[in-house]
Amino acid sequence: MQIPFYKYQGTGNDFILIDQRDHQFLQRTDQHRVHQLCDRRFGIGADGLILLQNRTGYDFEMVYFNADGQESSMCGNGGRCIAAFAQHLGIVDERAHFLAIDGPHEALVRADQWVDLKMSDVDRVQIRPDHYELDTGSPHYVTFVEDVDDIQVVENGQAIRYSKAYRAAGINVNFVEKRAVGISVLTYERGVEDETLSCGTGVTAAAIAYYLDAPSAERQTVDIQTKGGQLRVRFRPDERSGFRDIWLGGPATRVFRGSIRVD
Repeated sequence: MQIPFYKYQGTGNDFILIDQRDHQFLQRTDQHRVHQLCDRRFGIGADGLILLQNRTGYDFEMVYFNADGQESSMCGNGGRCIAAFAQHLGIVDERAHFLAIDGPHEALVRADQWVDLKMSDVDRVQIRPDHYELDTGSPHYVTFVEDVDDIQVVENGQAIRYSKAYRAAGINVNFVEKRAVGISVLTYERGVEDETLSCGTGVTAAAIAYYLDAPSAERQTVDIQTKGGQLRVRFRPDERSGFRDIWLGGPATRVFRGSIRVD
């Protein structure tokens, strides 16, 4: 079988995108095949794979798999990339309304390849002595450090992700440094089981933790530096019900297209 695909990246977070509106190339149960396609030596190579499918009442449905082949929770940068992909395919113009595993999402696709994605509301944040835990579509552990350059992301991230508290379900781990303007974020991602150049749900979680660390109106829009580039998160805190109107913004770029033969 020959599978046509596109490769997109959002601040270095890269994805294989497959248009399944007219033909079902992959099933949700094709975990081994997805893992092979995401392999950087024996496949196309990516942090994840995304299927674009028809869904009644929406412009499309997003089905996201981590690089390990498991269908996963929401991916923010993947959501921005699939919105750009949908515009390229002519499904949407500037606005997209699509369904993902955590519910409906809106996206605004600008001419300069910048995509703003509306994230799910955050109803609860667990504030611990040395970190924050919250779900921004995927579960995240956020801890502040003096200098992200001093952090061994894989070693320290694995120690937390595979600790007794998180081993079974897994958790993404974010190391955050406060800057003169905004924050810098490094992320260890479950499913990828490695550091990624950027994580959309991770920087969203980090921005909310940054606000909670010292609440102010200025911290409701946060500029975020990742290894893959610049992102921006804005939101509206609600004292009674968490955080609303959460938007993740950043570039989403088509890298190349191709086709691959799978047995």
